[in-house]
Amino acid sequence: MSANYKEISVNGLWKNNPALVQLLGLCPLLAVTGSVVNALGLGLATMAVLICSNIAVSLIRNMVSDAIRLPAFVMIIASFTTCIELLMKAYAFELYQILGIFIPLIITNCSILGRADAFASKNSLLPSALDGLTMGAGFAIVLVVLGGMREIVGSGTLFANMDLLFGSAAASWRIDVFTNYPGFLVAILPPGAFLFTGLLIALKNLIDQRLKERAEQAKEPVIAGSKRARVTGKIS
Repeated sequence: MSANYKEISVNGLWKNNPALVQLLGLCPLLAVTGSVVNALGLGLATMAVLICSNIAVSLIRNMVSDAIRLPAFVMIIASFTTCIELLMKAYAFELYQILGIFIPLIITNCSILGRADAFASKNSLLPSALDGLTMGAGFAIVLVVLGGMREIVGSGTLFANMDLLFGSAAASWRIDVFTNYPGFLVAILPPGAFLFTGLLIALKNLIDQRLKERAEQAKEPVIAGSKRARVTGKIS
């Protein structure tokens, strides 16, 4: 299968985005995006597992029979998820405790197994790695945007507690968007996650529709047929 790197990138980041188009991995997306640091932590962990599993599946794609294909892919994903879990325990333990069960549950993320089976098992190393990178980045970007929206509306802050992920130097990154803000609890709770996710999906569909209309308007008008003067007959 030939690789079109531009198409792979556009698909992962926009056209076939796992969160906004495929609607995969919505459980962690809705559960942990109450703040930017939570969303970024889970997004980076998911992206790392997606890239590594795509690379590993691509390398063994000609050595695994169809009968054991899916169990082998699940074992690969589980191995990399365990590695990420151990790394977070070592370097971001407080954030790992906040994210809780959703880090081990990366194993069950449908988008990771889906990309391993639909793309990495049929393509060489470089396209598979790029597919994992762009799909993971597309998923992480949606998480961070959703986390930012919920944090601003729910708590009136942005980039709070970033030191949980980047160390003490990031403690000053916090921005108080609203002063003396009482908070809006619904935005932090799961119903708020559904509302903001719906808004993001609607915004993407609106942008796609506008781009489609603009492309149609940019097309040159098609000439239905040539008009020729009638030259037969007699002119009195």
